[in-house]
Amino acid sequence: MHRSVQVDRRPQNFGNWCNFDLETHDARSVHMRVAINGFGRIGRSILRLAIRCDDFDIALINDVASLETLAYLFEFDSVFGPWAGRVEIEGNCLVIDGRAIPFHHHQDLGAVDLSGVDVVLECTGHHDALAFSRSSLAAGARRVVISGPAKGADVTLVMGANDETYRGEHIVSNGSCTTNAIAPLLRIVDEQFGVVGGHLTTVHCYTGSQPTVDQPRGDPARSRAAALSMVPTTTSAHLLLGEILPQFAGLIEARAIRVPTASVSAIDLTVALRSQTDIGNVRDTLQDFCERSSVLGWIEKPLVSVDLRGRPESLIVSRPELSMSSAGGLLRIFGWYDNEWGFANRMLEMALRVGEWNRENRPAFYTGRGA
Repeated sequence: MHRSVQVDRRPQNFGNWCNFDLETHDARSVHMRVAINGFGRIGRSILRLAIRCDDFDIALINDVASLETLAYLFEFDSVFGPWAGRVEIEGNCLVIDGRAIPFHHHQDLGAVDLSGVDVVLECTGHHDALAFSRSSLAAGARRVVISGPAKGADVTLVMGANDETYRGEHIVSNGSCTTNAIAPLLRIVDEQFGVVGGHLTTVHCYTGSQPTVDQPRGDPARSRAAALSMVPTTTSAHLLLGEILPQFAGLIEARAIRVPTASVSAIDLTVALRSQTDIGNVRDTLQDFCERSSVLGWIEKPLVSVDLRGRPESLIVSRPELSMSSAGGLLRIFGWYDNEWGFANRMLEMALRVGEWNRENRPAFYTGRGA
């Protein structure tokens, strides 16, 4: 299986977890110019990571909100804590530790000259993200990576699951945080033991799509105050899974429970296995793979969600929660994932994957006719 880049990237205020030692697949230096469109939770997490890595040159940031407010939200983060360095504003630039980043306030990034930008990280979370992506390409950017599912994107890729299939597509969807958590895990379980079918429950912290007080949000349950109740709802993770790994199309059903915590989510997966095996064999196989993977992690202790805040992996499998039916055919796997920090890591890794491939293969620029 393809191995993605090896990283150790935790939030700025997490002590020894702060090391940012990004290595590419073949240890060569990769210097990429990226633009961030949308400076919300994911956009700000991406900047916290990228600003400390010489592999990335942040060409610009674009967001319709005021620079003063966004600079404040970058400096003081309610989940990851304050930025340890200096955050300043000079003219139309956000200055982080002396590094000036041009800031724009366009509704559509296509209004900006993007020639020389290797990858736009489309982080608006807007329903028009695909249209924004096309505008960015028309403005001169070479490629776009979207921070969420995007119907109509040239391809949907997940690091550690199908990223090795990238062949120069212009608009890449990075999937969802939950799909990034589940796809690499299911791929290895299927390769080693065979998966006949299964069910996934994602226990997901609340997000900005939910109201803090009761307000209409379309779905009646999601209209309730996010921080006061557990909210049963839907997830598109299983539908995306069939797009990323076609062998799972129709095999996995999924539901979600939104819970009143601000950070870190979990997956509770039960699968029927094709091969007869025992829990010891499964445990050893998963532990070995997770400890060698850069997108999957492994924990031995009975931790709780707050202990996993700031972890960079797509999923951290919990050994104490691993179990199997006495007949040996039904396997339950429980794992944690920081749905913001882990996903921001994958966005940057995907940018490296896309930018590196395009520099090596020198494909054509966007013509408006797809990949």
